[in-house]
Amino acid sequence: MPAASATWVLARMEMVLSPEDAVIKTTCPYCGVGCGVDASRTGRDIVAVTGTADHPANAGRLCVKGSALHETAGLGGRLLHPRVGGTRVDWDTALDTVAAGFQAVIDRHGPDAVAFYLSGQLLTEDYYVANKLMKGFIGSANVDTNSRLCMSSAVAAHKRAFGADVVPGNYEDLETCDLLVMVGSNAAWTHPVLYQRIVAARERRPGLRVVVIDPRATATCDIADLHLAIHPGSDAFVFGGLLRYLACHGALNRRYLAAHTEGVDEALAAVEHHPIDTVAAIADIDPELLETFYRWFAETEKVVTFYSQGINQSATGTDKCNAIINCHLATGRLGRPGMGPFSVTGQPNAMGGREVGGLANQLAAHMDFTPDNVERVGRFWRAPRMATRPGLKAVELFDAIERGEIKAVWIMATNPVVSLPDADRVRGALARCELVVVSDCMENTDTTALAHVLLPAAGWGEKDGTVTNSERRISRQRALRPAAGEARDDWWIISHVARRMGFGAGFGYGAAADVFREHAALSGFENHGTRAFDIGALAELSAAQYHNLAPIQWPVTRANPQGTERLFDDGRFFTATGRARMVAVKAALPGQSLCGRFPFVLNTGRVRDQWHSMTRTAQAPRLLSHVDAPFVSVHPADAGALGLAAGDLAELRSAQGWVRLDVRPDEGLRPGTLFAPIHWNDQFAAAARVGALIAPLADPHSGQPESKFTPVALRRLAVSRWLYLVSREDIDPGAFDHWVRIPITGGYRYQLALLAGNDLDPQAWWRRLARGRATIDFEAGAGAWRALANDGSRLDMAIFAAPERAQLPEPSWLNGLLDRVLPSPPWLALAGRDGQGEDRGRPVCACFDVGDRQIARALDAGADSVKALGAALRCGTNCGSCIPELKTLIRNHARQQSCGRHNHAA
Repeated sequence: MPAASATWVLARMEMVLSPEDAVIKTTCPYCGVGCGVDASRTGRDIVAVTGTADHPANAGRLCVKGSALHETAGLGGRLLHPRVGGTRVDWDTALDTVAAGFQAVIDRHGPDAVAFYLSGQLLTEDYYVANKLMKGFIGSANVDTNSRLCMSSAVAAHKRAFGADVVPGNYEDLETCDLLVMVGSNAAWTHPVLYQRIVAARERRPGLRVVVIDPRATATCDIADLHLAIHPGSDAFVFGGLLRYLACHGALNRRYLAAHTEGVDEALAAVEHHPIDTVAAIADIDPELLETFYRWFAETEKVVTFYSQGINQSATGTDKCNAIINCHLATGRLGRPGMGPFSVTGQPNAMGGREVGGLANQLAAHMDFTPDNVERVGRFWRAPRMATRPGLKAVELFDAIERGEIKAVWIMATNPVVSLPDADRVRGALARCELVVVSDCMENTDTTALAHVLLPAAGWGEKDGTVTNSERRISRQRALRPAAGEARDDWWIISHVARRMGFGAGFGYGAAADVFREHAALSGFENHGTRAFDIGALAELSAAQYHNLAPIQWPVTRANPQGTERLFDDGRFFTATGRARMVAVKAALPGQSLCGRFPFVLNTGRVRDQWHSMTRTAQAPRLLSHVDAPFVSVHPADAGALGLAAGDLAELRSAQGWVRLDVRPDEGLRPGTLFAPIHWNDQFAAAARVGALIAPLADPHSGQPESKFTPVALRRLAVSRWLYLVSREDIDPGAFDHWVRIPITGGYRYQLALLAGNDLDPQAWWRRLARGRATIDFEAGAGAWRALANDGSRLDMAIFAAPERAQLPEPSWLNGLLDRVLPSPPWLALAGRDGQGEDRGRPVCACFDVGDRQIARALDAGADSVKALGAALRCGTNCGSCIPELKTLIRNHARQQSCGRHNHAA
């Protein structure tokens, strides 16, 4: 075993395999809710997960992604060994290659010719070591993170308003407020545990009102008393109009403004021309509905405004965030229970990364690049070459790679070829870069395909460290088993590269606890209450205390050793004057305009059961049961005008690129707008990287790209042949114009299509694929045919082809085909349905694999509520993410029953 590995392996095995309880408390690695997880272990296998009952974030709840964590923790697809130039090497060779490569570039071109690109998937300890190496020892601030795509507008707004990057309140405020305003957030799908906490609070307190402000009618609207389906990008006008309304109706807290704020007159002057009628016209909503919202806000003391990516991911995102914060400052509604602006983060450790300077315009411990802070951090680190100015933000950073100014980049735990805007240009930039190093737990991603050096990183269940959630709560992610193969913690990898670059004295860490203690000590170093982030009271934790650290909200100081629930309760802020700043927001609509060439607005986001670029969630087949393929949602009126129907294949094209997606009509959209999910990539579909459509336009304050407003064209593609294939083996579908790879139990299902004019003979292709196996095939009529290949009693592959997609079997039936015993005679497996047994239909509840046809039968049998369906089928009884869809099915069933009775009476 190489010397670089032996000590770490022995320490990790001792930590993980020491005698202890079979259930280990850790934290979920998905969204920013930060749910506690109880993981059950048998030997080295993680066999089950449940929500931690006493964790303050989730109190035992888990969403379907969290509930499936043990299903994604296997070795399938894992990067297990270091690789250089595609060849497996030992760790010493890999680390030497990275260190020598970066040093050579620095020697030739200076420190600004290298960069790190990090991720909210990293633990705080990993983030800390990466930032220390780049900003304190290499001497460049070219280290940014995919949190730039998620939270940077909120960060910039917090700093402008409060003087610090801080969320004032906590999750309890969502339950104790009297008015909850949810803006740019489909929390029912993106933060389902928080959403279920809100649902439960409404059941306890029926007087709690909910306003949803979103161009789409999403699942979150299920709890809305009022939905404002505003014109995309008009949020700043809506909140500017609210500020003017508050001023005109005597709802400003003049005492609070005088004592604790500055910039009031300028902020009010900026909204002087925002009366209700003007705002309603710009936002394209009913003025009476808008006034209702304004009146509720003015009349209600305990208001929380909950906002997320629909606000942040904008070229004017910072101003939108400040427009929201202005309304809370103007009324003095923050710092007390049940009120405040609440920016909810997308990733599990976006906040932890910012605590250690993960963004290019930050230093560690929430310090910035003032001379005093640069000197202070450099002195604490004993850094030989401190960066003295901000580095390049994410979009700028990859632009610099394309221009050849950055010649070496190290990408950790993220997939920028999928997630960044103008993604095809990002891929081209990395393809031309002199040295691309990628640390990841997965072997095959769109980004690892471009790496010169691949470094196997520990994944969830193997990593050990901390994360910070959206309410400033630090929780432990604990190792549940030894790392797979030769994978290592990211902090370990970075430290060993640093040592090889001659910086050993600053990177002598032996465990994650060592890193955490240093991070905590720096947060309290010469702080004296001048910086919001301070966990100095945790700087002397023993190894055992660190291992057992309970969830705690920062600041954690000697004065508040148990943490701090809320900030700003005393009206003092972290600005130079101690007053909060109200910002004069000049509201603006998106800068990109629709035109004859690109007449539709594309909005992007997540679906319920997937995460980022699917490298982890796609390992669990049931997480693909609800939405199994990339799609574009289209308003039915627009679909009709373009001759589009559900299941058609369509092309979306922007000024940057194009994709091909399935069509889904959706009445919840505004006409003229589209929605497409961000998750699919070249590992799972032929041309579905939605990032390829997005322009690299960024907010001038935050650098966050505009991902919610892209002008696009939409057209139907003529498909001459549709094919569904199930196979135990992964096959190459590249001969087809369109394909989607869908992992299922026992293998894969492929959705394939040939466009008109493609002369591929699919039957000849099938014969080549099935060569060497016993096959059965037959013509099914109307131009359709079906075939299977088997090996004795086991079905290996089956294919179903037809001119029309509607002629093919239900995907949910195909998903179980490889599990079935081959019938006698075998050709019955091509029937497209079981001769007996229940037809579940399209999956609705992923937790318990309940389909819409099962639900329809239960409704026919008398189940008339979500509770009744839960009693009959268990759907909706775990994470609750399917409840909005269950309610829709119940309403549709009642409507059909009513129409049936009416027609019968007539």
